[in-house]
Amino acid sequence: MPEIDPEVLPVAAAVAPLILTLGLDAETQSWLESMRRAHFPPARNLVPAHVTLFHALPGEEAAAIRAVLAEACAALPPSRVRVGPPRSLGRGVAMEIGAPAVATLRDRLAAQWRPWLTAQDRQRWRPHATVQNKVSPERARALYETLAALLPPREARAEALLLWRYRGGPWEPLERFPFTAEAYPREVIL
Repeated sequence: MPEIDPEVLPVAAAVAPLILTLGLDAETQSWLESMRRAHFPPARNLVPAHVTLFHALPGEEAAAIRAVLAEACAALPPSRVRVGPPRSLGRGVAMEIGAPAVATLRDRLAAQWRPWLTAQDRQRWRPHATVQNKVSPERARALYETLAALLPPREARAEALLLWRYRGGPWEPLERFPFTAEAYPREVIL
């Protein structure tokens, strides 16, 4: 096994790509996690259930990305999110996510970070949480049909954005940026 140069390791860690996901309320996150544990092949279930906004932001720009996220998230209140209906992925199933306020934020971030975005992150955002993947089409179709028949869409809450560092499989959590603005600012009485 080759020796790792300690002088090179911090640089390599700093340039590993960053992933940005949506932080949902604890009850919804727990529910999505249980769905993922029940239906995702265990050997491939290396990351938590998530709704990805960006798949590969440049790790070397972490400080600038963090500054933008801190400012943007502080200006937004938590917002309603629709989870469901299920969506077929061919060899898996995802729950569609309807999050208009987050979509608007994602569009603004994509415009600001356009020079940094990969082809995948430049595509139209289709938010979803994958609960099954990398299975046979027959198995995926069976789960999709079951969920479509039995599982109505449910309401959830978008509470934050989560920044992760990609580690070749598992993700390293870096920071949570909560949506902290009030939904309806209080009136100032003079």
